[in-house]
Amino acid sequence: MGAVVADDGPSGIKAPDGGWGWAVLFGCFIITGFSYAFPKAVSVFFKELIREFGIGYSDTAWISSILLAMLYGTGPLCSVCVNRFGCRPVMLVGGLFASTGMVIASFCTSIVQIYLTAGVITGLGLALNFQPSLIMLNRYFDKRRPLANGLSAAGSPVFLCALSPLGQILQHEYGWRGGFLILGGMLLNCCVCGALMRPLEPPKMSEATKEPAEKKVKKKLLDFSVFKDGGFVIYTLAASIMVLGLFVPPVFVVSYAKDLGYQDTKAAFLLTILGFIDIFARPICGMVAGLKWVRPRCVYLFSFAMIFNGFTDLMGSMSVDYGGLVVFCIFFGISYGMVGALQFEVLMAIVGTQKFSSAIGLVLLAEAMAVLIGPPSAGKLLDATGRYMFVFIIAGIEVTTSALVLALGNFFCIKKKSDEPHTKEEAAEREELNKSEDKTPEDAKVDSIEVEQFLKDEPEKNGEVVTNPETCV
Repeated sequence: MGAVVADDGPSGIKAPDGGWGWAVLFGCFIITGFSYAFPKAVSVFFKELIREFGIGYSDTAWISSILLAMLYGTGPLCSVCVNRFGCRPVMLVGGLFASTGMVIASFCTSIVQIYLTAGVITGLGLALNFQPSLIMLNRYFDKRRPLANGLSAAGSPVFLCALSPLGQILQHEYGWRGGFLILGGMLLNCCVCGALMRPLEPPKMSEATKEPAEKKVKKKLLDFSVFKDGGFVIYTLAASIMVLGLFVPPVFVVSYAKDLGYQDTKAAFLLTILGFIDIFARPICGMVAGLKWVRPRCVYLFSFAMIFNGFTDLMGSMSVDYGGLVVFCIFFGISYGMVGALQFEVLMAIVGTQKFSSAIGLVLLAEAMAVLIGPPSAGKLLDATGRYMFVFIIAGIEVTTSALVLALGNFFCIKKKSDEPHTKEEAAEREELNKSEDKTPEDAKVDSIEVEQFLKDEPEKNGEVVTNPETCV
């Protein structure tokens, strides 16, 4: 205590796969819950805002849209901040931003002010918490990482089931202003989660080994070299196509049930069913993805999850009664949970831990463009046709297409890196170390050989799980 440990993903540390990692997982669970559920939970205050400011529903819907846009669109900014300052400081500042935005929003006198406070400031705060929490989870878990990703992803449906009724209670008891104020106080828990993200300390090295090792570290604030990785390019393209249709069915399923003539409470219960199934689907899928035979083929399991989700959308388009929609929500919850549990696990496996902090920021930026296009486009299609069937069919086609792009792209286009380039790198490292040995005393040669062996054992292969917990470059 007392000394500041640079949170730059130190080399040579084996992921604990437990210990304090469980506290990190708990913090990541809460952050994921707030990040994904909060933009949906604030919708319970929309009627009060419409009455207060004399605006339309489309005006209030921009609050959720801005929150999601900030969560996805600020990915590169978060990557730069994490690579510059580390995960813990960024999360502490993000927690203050998220809380401050909601507190100030409770005193706003116009909808534009709420856009800037509850939308921009709170959205930025959630973004500054979400991405670093995933990076820290990647550092602390290796063998159990698929399970850890599944458990942390379960925070989204759990918090959605909790925050929506809580928001209704707060609105009834304290109005929208009091509800915003209390939710702002709750978001201070993001700072607590940030404090849990204790950086891993690097191993102690002798002076003779520090110098050659430090020469290899070139820290970049945002590493665009990930685009040279074919696996990353294919993943980014597939994820962008997937997001176009992934969020459409949950947005329209309640309205679909209402148009079939069912009561509001009965229609809203469909989302409860979906969320309840999702809670169990994510950790179970994480356990399956961690199996010895499945994990090296995790990208294909992810493709299967997307095909399953797209096929569910296509079948849901033929629902003509409440029972059909219930069956749709059950299977959609399973497939949606599988996608949520695997999406970041697959990205970690493709790019490796060293480039993950930059890769996730760039992927989220690409997804931000798609998430702003998807639901509005589906709404326009609904206005033009008046039939939900076409909305679900288009969503299913988009998600299925993304699965085919990912699976076929990896199968036909991605070649395993040969050992030759890796051997050349090792030869260069060996030559450099030999030069340093000539300049060092006899007793330092053993340490230099140890560094050489460490550099040799450091894997970074496309599509394979990387055991090195370093994420910042």
